[in-house]
Amino acid sequence: MLEIEQLSKQFGGFRAVNNCSFSVRKGTITGLVGPNGAGKTTTFNLIAGALQPTSGKIRFLGEDVTGLSSDQLFHRGLVRTFQIPHEFDRLSALENLMLVPPSQKGESLFKNWLSYGSVKKQEEEVRQKALETLEFLELSHVANERAGNLSGGQKKLLELGRTMMTDAKLVLLDEPAAGVNRTLLRRLEDKIQVLNQERGYTFILIEHDMEMIEKLCAPVICMAEGSVLIEGDFQTVRSDARVLEAYLGETVGEAAL
Repeated sequence: MLEIEQLSKQFGGFRAVNNCSFSVRKGTITGLVGPNGAGKTTTFNLIAGALQPTSGKIRFLGEDVTGLSSDQLFHRGLVRTFQIPHEFDRLSALENLMLVPPSQKGESLFKNWLSYGSVKKQEEEVRQKALETLEFLELSHVANERAGNLSGGQKKLLELGRTMMTDAKLVLLDEPAAGVNRTLLRRLEDKIQVLNQERGYTFILIEHDMEMIEKLCAPVICMAEGSVLIEGDFQTVRSDARVLEAYLGETVGEAAL
């Protein structure tokens, strides 16, 4: 589904991503781990079109999408969430979801005047889908609550819900566990699994919570100094001496990350 070839990003004299290459298979939840400063989020930003690469190629569904903007990638089915949720805080949770689907007829002033019936019909369809999404996420009770008033975990679930309001083919999840209490984290994990196993979503997941990585991800890719250090199943990556050195600064026997 996704191929990254010799991707690099230079900021002045600092190379945040350095000849990075990996691929993502359709139907997987791929974990992207590594110590702080490894280049994970910069890689996400390059894939999602928020940054332009210095060199290298990005292919999505067999098409070269290197340098395409975030909105162009969105319309191709590549979407992302953020470590710090980007909700519209003064709008309700329901309204946050209803904003997402592209090319809504109500966005046109003339269609609102001349085709009010079809605009109203589509708006009701979007509303129904948003309500079903909130029900799936177990957020129906906060449908009319301002998104800015939600807890950190609820905001992360809402971010996941926004990806469900699109025809997403590949979803980039940036540290979904950050700032989430354990109860909501377990729910978030369950929803990601259901979307993957029952609805065919493909995910790439940056995360420091190794319990979440172990539960959800296969394969796991570990980055260090802007490049891929190792790729494999969780236990193989976890016990690799190079990974331990990257995380702990010294080579030691097998230990928890």
